[in-house]
Amino acid sequence: MILTDETRYTHEPVLLAEVLERLVTDRGGLYLDATTGLGGHSDAILRAISAQGRLLGLDADPEALAEAGHRLGAYGGKIRLVRSNFRSLGSVLEKEGFFPLSGALFDLGVSSLQLDKPSRGFSFRHEGPLDMRMGPDTTLTAEQIVNRWPAEQIAMLLKEFGEEPEAERIARSIVAARAKAPLTSTAELAAVVESVVPRTGHHPATRTFQALRIAVNQELEALTRGLESVVPYLKTGGRLCVITFHSLEDRIVKNVFASLVAQGKCAHLGKGDARSAVVASPDEVARNPRARSAKLRVVEKR
Repeated sequence: MILTDETRYTHEPVLLAEVLERLVTDRGGLYLDATTGLGGHSDAILRAISAQGRLLGLDADPEALAEAGHRLGAYGGKIRLVRSNFRSLGSVLEKEGFFPLSGALFDLGVSSLQLDKPSRGFSFRHEGPLDMRMGPDTTLTAEQIVNRWPAEQIAMLLKEFGEEPEAERIARSIVAARAKAPLTSTAELAAVVESVVPRTGHHPATRTFQALRIAVNQELEALTRGLESVVPYLKTGGRLCVITFHSLEDRIVKNVFASLVAQGKCAHLGKGDARSAVVASPDEVARNPRARSAKLRVVEKR
């Protein structure tokens, strides 16, 4: 579904200048945007490369990909968009014959369309169904987890994927609430969490919603597989850039990068170790609060 101009979503890509500076080293090369989303980074990459350069954009979300197609249609043959989770990027690159890559970008943030469209169920700030699926091929939903899983399993999920210190209390409250009536909306779940977690800096439901989203979409497993899969398709000197938004993602990226460096497959850019990360400037954070937690890490293929 392509949205009308009146309902079209916008998304400001984070760390845009920093990504372009590190990613685009060959203006005539092949580039992969493994998380195209609404096309913000893709648009900037296409502007930065020459007429000979090409970009392949992947995304599991058909709505986001349709929006990206609308935004990027003017580039014609310079871009090809494919609906796929980046866990399958190896097979996509083989099928498209799109390698060796001069650069690959993973922007792991949730798109504005997903966060701001209530029917997607990603945000506690909007009344919507407890869905949280990034693509229609995913069968598990957040509603199934909160209404069917035992308290112990929910608590473990909240601890592992949300780093939630109140995981057990929240899990018990979810089970108690669903015994009266199934939890079917984001507002209902957020209210349950708020009833047991004191409000501090972030909304009390932030970690719970993060954990559910990660579990529904198997995000951490997909990230590890995607990062490891893309390296063989990079040419020597090709860059792999990853933007993370929370500590679980960042930990995986640091570990994968450290392993690639230890094996001699890649080298770190920046200060020369896995701890090096580029963060948003105060000006960008003021302009785009979603950039506050963003970290950019880069390795170069040897």
